[in-house]
Amino acid sequence: MKNLIAVLVLIFGILIFFGTPKVQAQEDTQTEVIDAIGESDPISSVGAEVHDDAHGHHEVAPIWLVIPFVALLLMIATGPLFYEHFWHHNYPKIAVGLAILVVFYYLFILHNVHGPVHAMAEYVQFIALLASLYIASGGILIEIDKKATPLANVSLLLIGALVSNLIGTTGASMLLIRPFIRLNKGNIQPYHIIFFIFMVSNIGGSLTPIGDPPLFLGFLKGVPFFWTLEYNWPAWVLALIILALIFYFIDRKFGRANEDELEEVTYTNKFELIGSRNFLWLLIVICSVFLDPNVIDWVPAIHYDGQKFSFIREIIMLSVAYFSFKFADQKAIKGNEFNFEPIREVAFIFIGIFGTMMPALELVGNFAKSPEGAQLITHNTLYWGTGILSGVLDNAPTYLNFLAAAMASQGAEISNIDMVRNFALNNYEDSAFELMAISIAAVFFGAMTYIGNGPNFMVKSIAEQSGIKMPSFFGYIIRFSLPILLPVLIIVWLVFFAFV
Repeated sequence: MKNLIAVLVLIFGILIFFGTPKVQAQEDTQTEVIDAIGESDPISSVGAEVHDDAHGHHEVAPIWLVIPFVALLLMIATGPLFYEHFWHHNYPKIAVGLAILVVFYYLFILHNVHGPVHAMAEYVQFIALLASLYIASGGILIEIDKKATPLANVSLLLIGALVSNLIGTTGASMLLIRPFIRLNKGNIQPYHIIFFIFMVSNIGGSLTPIGDPPLFLGFLKGVPFFWTLEYNWPAWVLALIILALIFYFIDRKFGRANEDELEEVTYTNKFELIGSRNFLWLLIVICSVFLDPNVIDWVPAIHYDGQKFSFIREIIMLSVAYFSFKFADQKAIKGNEFNFEPIREVAFIFIGIFGTMMPALELVGNFAKSPEGAQLITHNTLYWGTGILSGVLDNAPTYLNFLAAAMASQGAEISNIDMVRNFALNNYEDSAFELMAISIAAVFFGAMTYIGNGPNFMVKSIAEQSGIKMPSFFGYIIRFSLPILLPVLIIVWLVFFAFV
């Protein structure tokens, strides 16, 4: 954890160094560019467009710079399967090393400071939220002394899906994955964990910006808070009902595979909650979400490139992570077998992902803004484009890039909060419907792989620490995502988008 803290401190330092001292120069540069070409930068998210730096460079990342990102994905997929010992001991060095390679190329070859600074800012927002929710939830122990039945399991998964909208998919996953494993003790199987990832760690958190990181970033850009509830709930209900039914029948058939080998146990059907004070820490995290300098003017911010980056919110979240663990109920910590390895793994892996995926997102963003790409932008292409890339890239920046592309195709800018709000409120042609396609795809398809969404990796890590043999990266996709989740995603598309 010391190495991780050192890396986070370094990232904060770089943001401050490149941020505040340059605000006026950057704003002056932007004004000159706007006056010269008559339009401002339509894309503010990482890698979506190459920006002029202080020296006037304007270079596009070469296609081959995608290689580090592809290499990282391949190693994430093959490492635990073919060279587990090497991967387990070296993945932090590999992830950080590949990220540094791409970042340095941007800084010193392309002279593009904008992309790396935005990538680091979004990473800090991402990891601060995940770490605070993970650690605060780890101090809450839920004991359920009840027999595991398909109905009990489905009920817990649906409750988790609801809770995801209140404390985020990360918070709900960390709060309920261990009780879910304990409920099925002696008979826990990989499909239990996979459906938990589908329903609680991803699709469940579709109704509020707190629910899932891409929706959180959309809220920060200007999407109204209750927009997600108004537009996403029908698809949320349909997907969860289908998955719940599939799980019920699978659990009915395979959930009792080892039941004959289990000893007869008398259940009290009691529910016990230990460490409830940690809910106050979770409340602080949720409230801090609204401390956004782009929405509330008096909130201090780091200024860069004419934009405001929050840091007070992230400091609050990381402080909650520290104090919620320091003052946690030790019985809850021990009962949960809590440790930092899952969040450590996510933190390092996603440093690599955020650092190396800039060229890939840049290529997608530039094509979407080109005349050829703009002609292809419809709610259908946005659904499948956002979805497919959300499965192999992190779904948060993918969401931002496709939202930026959709807005640019209608002459709007994602860097303008009023334009984003108007886009969400359907003040452009079919814009709310396009945002709905992007939002649902980013959240739902985030469950397609272990790296689609941050909580996926943490749930997998906790399950493996509990002795559950989880499928490999490709095993997850071939055995579960393609035959189970993809048909659900196709049904959602057919019902809500295909014939509109």
